[in-house]
Amino acid sequence: MPGPARHATIDALRGFAVMGILLMNIADFALPSGAYFNPLAGGGTRPVDLAAWAISFVLVDGKMRAIFSVLFGASTLIVVKRAEAAGLSATRIHFARMATLGVFGAAHLFLVWPGDILLHYALVGTLALPFVGFEPRQQLKIAMLLLCAQLVVVASFFASFVALRHAASLPDATASTLAAWHGFADGIGVGRVQDVAAEIAVARGPWRGFIAHNLVAQAAGPPFLLAFDGLETLAFMLIGMAALRSGFLTGGWSRTHYLRAAAIGFAIGLPPTIGLCWLSFASGFDTIATFAAATLGGLPFRPILGLAEAALALAWLSGGASHTRLEAVGRAAFSNYLGTSVAMTLLFDGWGLALFDRIERIWLCPIVAATWLAMLAWSPAWLRRFRYGPLEWAWRSLARGHPQPMRVDAIATLSQ
Repeated sequence: MPGPARHATIDALRGFAVMGILLMNIADFALPSGAYFNPLAGGGTRPVDLAAWAISFVLVDGKMRAIFSVLFGASTLIVVKRAEAAGLSATRIHFARMATLGVFGAAHLFLVWPGDILLHYALVGTLALPFVGFEPRQQLKIAMLLLCAQLVVVASFFASFVALRHAASLPDATASTLAAWHGFADGIGVGRVQDVAAEIAVARGPWRGFIAHNLVAQAAGPPFLLAFDGLETLAFMLIGMAALRSGFLTGGWSRTHYLRAAAIGFAIGLPPTIGLCWLSFASGFDTIATFAAATLGGLPFRPILGLAEAALALAWLSGGASHTRLEAVGRAAFSNYLGTSVAMTLLFDGWGLALFDRIERIWLCPIVAATWLAMLAWSPAWLRRFRYGPLEWAWRSLARGHPQPMRVDAIATLSQ
């Protein structure tokens, strides 16, 4: 039998998100790690470079990830409900999907790029299963509680970072205290010259050296990210489940309602986010102040702005025009996400062109645009012949324990 019909609007929105998330990830691919949060850590300090950082801070940072997480929650609900309708074990299918996704994520994290989010999604997605059967109103209430709890968690982490900086500034600071502070500062601000040089050397060095370094440096990454960010991610997934049932994600709202939701979201979330950006500039991009603006300060407004941007995109998608290329990007989002990582590392790292920390922030934008064009070109061409993106097929086949029908003509034959 043919597979169940897809939600074209969800596919297109997923395509929008996987393309948009590269606007933030490009800094991690191309620049020292602190440059993601702090423009003084790399990428140039000309007005155009600072403007590029500011636009990303206000409109992209955390917002695309919020949309991606919302869509992940919606997809989880879709998979579970389809399994139940087919008389299959939804629990087994869900855990098999998350386990396989975790394997892909771990390989991506340790072998390709330390900015992986897939392993985190696999861990949090495993925790999301019990909430699938809740009513949308309950899911939203739990999501709000999780976001409040996340604020407490981030505030606690932030307080420990402030205390760590103070301890490192004392005359009798121990070597371990100084090392802890510098290790933190390297990742979220302007690191010491020797530490940044070491990071650049690893990035521009051979692949085997990158892997050896990554296996040590990233070992604690997934547990830390789960502790620091897990509640927020789970909240977004629950919001996605509720948004699917409300018709928000499937184009069930009128264009007027989408535009109204977007206007309300931007009115609430945009002014304080712009204010946080201004505070970063006013502080001279102080390490703690800039990190606080992006994490603690931005936390209440990320879901609001993320959903506002999703509503605006959905208003455009509901306008009646064809968006088949964007839908194809979304149908192959897994392949596009991992394929982008491979392409960017070949461009910036030592086993490719070794352009790491050699391109200013503003000139990363044309690279992003070229990658978008590549996604929009290959995705529909591939999906005209095949049912899934290549890595979507691998994920599904491994999770189900046997190869899935791949070619479109094979599916047509099976349905006869």
